[in-house]
Amino acid sequence: MLKVSVGPILYFWPKEQVQRFYEQVARSVADIVYLGETVCPKRRELRLDDYLNQAHMLREAGKEVVLSTMTLLESPADLRELRRYCDNGDFVIEANDMGAVGLLREAGLPFVAGAAINCYNPQALRQLVQFGMQRWLMPVELSREWLSQVLGHPDIEDIRGSFEVEVFAFGHLPLAWSARCFTARSENRAKDQCDLCCIKYPSGRPVYNQEGERLFVLNGIQTQSGDRYNLINDLPGMKGLVDVVRLSPEPEGTLDWLDRFRAADRGEPAAGRGPEDVNGYWHKMAGIVQVS
Repeated sequence: MLKVSVGPILYFWPKEQVQRFYEQVARSVADIVYLGETVCPKRRELRLDDYLNQAHMLREAGKEVVLSTMTLLESPADLRELRRYCDNGDFVIEANDMGAVGLLREAGLPFVAGAAINCYNPQALRQLVQFGMQRWLMPVELSREWLSQVLGHPDIEDIRGSFEVEVFAFGHLPLAWSARCFTARSENRAKDQCDLCCIKYPSGRPVYNQEGERLFVLNGIQTQSGDRYNLINDLPGMKGLVDVVRLSPEPEGTLDWLDRFRAADRGEPAAGRGPEDVNGYWHKMAGIVQVS
């Protein structure tokens, strides 16, 4: 049976909303929970100590807890915070940039490699395992066929049992990061005087093309897919390849989708993909495509 994980909250939510969400996750069917700010260091509703408190609560509820690090480090302060995460002494880290991988390797600590680690070939994957990787979140734009080929490569066959494969299976796909803050720019604000305006957009700010189609979602310095990615109908094809499916939190409905994914994995009747959800990347097609 596949494990189901709840990824880090990618959006900027008030502290009380975050705490309520994780109290609900503690009672959910999730096996693994990722905690931490991965997008913007200015989002300080929760500090590391707050996340550690949530982590202990979730672990007491039987969840495996992982602390996720920033994806784009821009200052010495960001590096100091990264070191604090890596030195927490209690919970495994999801490394979202190679700086974190380097720190964890030096300390001899196991880690999860996030999707932003550009791992596109079996040689790079093997190197990460040698560095201490115990779980790998596949880059979101890659396909089932690609995954099958990589895992069947001679460089991987002998180490396949030493790491888990995780797939981003639900949510708006994180596609790119930039030193610019697109949400602030959309409000004609400078990045340094953003007033944390992204807290007004709990599921990001949509961007439409001239035909009125939602093309992207702006989330601070992160650009996401305009359509929601949803692989619930593709779970049968993951057998033997994937160990964990990740659901990215949304303001509403995440826990219902957790139940649906769990039921679908058991082969029980469950509501499938929504009419506007997409799954093209998994099928080696354009990401915006829906494959039935």
